[in-house]
Amino acid sequence: MELLTKWVHYGSDNAYSGYLAKPAAAVGSQPAVIVLQEIWGVDGHIQSVTDRLAMSGYVAFAPDLYALNGKHPEPLKPERIAQLKAFMDSLPIGVWGNPEARSQALAEKSEEEREALEETQKMIFQRDIPAYLQRVTAATEYLREQEPASRGKRVASVGFCLGGALSAQLACLDSKLAGAVIFYGNAPQTEQLLNIECPVIGFYGGKDTRITDGVPAFAEAMNAAGKSFVPHVYPEAPHAFFNDSRTSYRVDAARDAFARTLAFLNECLSEPNAEQVRLPNS
Repeated sequence: MELLTKWVHYGSDNAYSGYLAKPAAAVGSQPAVIVLQEIWGVDGHIQSVTDRLAMSGYVAFAPDLYALNGKHPEPLKPERIAQLKAFMDSLPIGVWGNPEARSQALAEKSEEEREALEETQKMIFQRDIPAYLQRVTAATEYLREQEPASRGKRVASVGFCLGGALSAQLACLDSKLAGAVIFYGNAPQTEQLLNIECPVIGFYGGKDTRITDGVPAFAEAMNAAGKSFVPHVYPEAPHAFFNDSRTSYRVDAARDAFARTLAFLNECLSEPNAEQVRLPNS
C-alpha cells in the first residue's frame, strides 16, 4: 500500500510537531490513531508502527513529545537518544533497572561519553508528564478538527512504555476518545479511572514485573468502576517485547498483540451504522 507521510505542526501557534501517515488511496476522512512514543522519541520504530497502522486503513499520528517549535533540547536530540539506546541495548536485560549495575557500566565509558549519556538519561527520566499530555490532547483536537484526512472521525490511542502510560492518561482526560491501547505502561491513579469513557486493552510482559505486577490491581479497579479493560500478559516476554529494533523483541508476543490491537481498533473506531460483513455460521 502506498502511504502519504509527512511531519506536521499543530497546536497553539503550531508549537508542536509530529509524524503523520495515511493511506494514499483513501477517499474522504478516516478514523485516526495516535501513536504515543517510548522514551526514545519518535524514532524509526515508532514511525514504523505509525506506518503499519496507516497501512491498516487509519490516519496515524505520532506526536513528538520532546520537540517544541521544531527543536529538541541538546540532550534529547535524536542522535543523542540513539547513543543512549545503543548503550542500553549493549547491556544484559535488567541491568538498566539496577542503579548500581548501570553506574558500573557507565563508569567504563570515557568521561565525555559518560557525561553525555548521563545527561540524556537524566532528561529522559525526568518525564514532564503535564507537558507531554498537553501535546497529546492537542493532537486529538488536531486530528478531530483540523487534519482533513481524519476531521470529524473517531480517534483512538496506542502507546508504548511511557506512551502506554500516556495512552491510559489520555483515556482519563478525553471523554471523546474511542479506545485506548496500553503496551507495558503504568496504570493511572485509581481516582482517575472514573473519568474513562472508552474501552481499554493492555499488553504486558510476564518478566516485566515492575509494570506487570500492578496489572491485577488495575483490572480490579477498572472492574469495580464499571469500566472495560482487557489485559493480556505474555509470560515469557520482557519489557518492550513489541520493539523490533531492540534485543527485547519477542516475535510471537508481538504478532499476537498486534493482531489483537487491530481487532480492538476495528471495533472501537467503526461508525455505529457501519455495515458489518459476517461469514456464514459466524
